[in-house]
Amino acid sequence: MSAEAQQRLSEHTTLRLGGPAREWVTATTEAEVIAALETTDDVLVLGGGSNLVVADAGFDGRVVEVATTGIVPDTDSDDPSCGGVMVKVAAGESWDDLVALAVQRGWVGIEALSGIPGRVGATPIQNVGAYGQEVAQTIAQVRVWDRRLNGVRTFANADCAFGYRTSRFKADPERHVILEVTFQFTTGSLGAPVAYAELARTLGVEPGTRAPLTDVREAVLALRRGKGMVLDPADHDTWSAGSFFTNPIVEPAQVPDGAPAWPQVDGRIKTSAAWLIEQAGFAKGYARDGVALSGKHVLALTNRGGGTTEQLLALAAEIQARVEATYRIRLVNEPVLVGCDL
Repeated sequence: MSAEAQQRLSEHTTLRLGGPAREWVTATTEAEVIAALETTDDVLVLGGGSNLVVADAGFDGRVVEVATTGIVPDTDSDDPSCGGVMVKVAAGESWDDLVALAVQRGWVGIEALSGIPGRVGATPIQNVGAYGQEVAQTIAQVRVWDRRLNGVRTFANADCAFGYRTSRFKADPERHVILEVTFQFTTGSLGAPVAYAELARTLGVEPGTRAPLTDVREAVLALRRGKGMVLDPADHDTWSAGSFFTNPIVEPAQVPDGAPAWPQVDGRIKTSAAWLIEQAGFAKGYARDGVALSGKHVLALTNRGGGTTEQLLALAAEIQARVEATYRIRLVNEPVLVGCDL
């Protein structure tokens, strides 16, 4: 475990925003993660920094960077006839590296989640999803350090309270620090049935049918690059925290005329935050001071190289206020805010 002082969060977040941390600890083993958590209450747990908006003043406490490694399947066989595989993955592993390995080895169920930045431990918190897949569909167990009980606990999928971009870990963020995620994959050369129309069109297949894992990954990466959602240091459109607002889930009567509508099991309707933003008058590339909407996708708020967190949140608040005034729907931020409010 290494400890440093005064590292800037801007050097460790995909937005490249955020002031200094009072103390910085890089933990490479579970024991080091737990030790770093036990000795202070003022802790910010950091993975890849891809879903984080940190105040310009920084964080007056200890940042614990989870850098643990390990990907352990319960079988060494890549034979598709085996039917399935359980894979234990350390929280500090790169998420997209895991997806690439899964595609290579024929582990089915996360191929449409290609290109998402960050680390494995962050994915259950948000129930990360894209292009018709969510991590909740393949997670078997999540092992955590419970800061309230001071012990390790394991939650089965059914106990994780997964929902759209949420989980029990997001609902109680100060309590659980994820140490390891166990995935249960089916095996084969074809991906899961394609559930997203845009992806199906790109692959040239009908929704609900299947395509080779490698084709799905390549198609998703191409779609994400076209929206500035694959990290590229030279492209300011990728200096973001991904989609800044979640798609609202509202009562049927609240859905604006012409808006996309996806019925939910509880009778409500999920509609498109991007549609609401565009229809409220915000175009791609809309700029304010040193920040702007991505030139490729209105859901991404970006740092153009000289921006501040204060400026980014002012832009977010402007969008939020106009959408609410126009449609009476309040957009909710997806990234975690540290030391700042919206």
